[in-house]
Amino acid sequence: EVQLVESGGGLVQAGGSLRLSCVASGFTFDDYAIGWFRQAPGKEREVVALISSGGASNYADSVKGRFTISRDNAKNTLYLQMNSLKPEDTAVYYCNARVYTTNYWGQGTQVTVSS
Repeated sequence: EVQLVESGGGLVQAGGSLRLSCVASGFTFDDYAIGWFRQAPGKEREVVALISSGGASNYADSVKGRFTISRDNAKNTLYLQMNSLKPEDTAVYYCNARVYTTNYWGQGTQVTVSS
């Protein structure tokens, strides 16, 4: 059974930093691209950053230069380092993996940035 478990969210002031983690199980982590999405109240879920099995990364324009996605295949763990946080980054952040033809999601972790 595929499982994705996020952690690391919290309340931070604007300009601060947080690091999110996502521990994956139930599939061969090294073989798949994996990513972070977020959903703010009243808005659709949007992609934040993706990282390929080989380590190539892509970012939403809104987070480029502030967020860094990385993966530790030995620990089956995905990370998102978030710096220079802004109030508009407030959202529930989700880890996502598409294994074969199925999209899997974690339960989400809340990030709140105060102004």
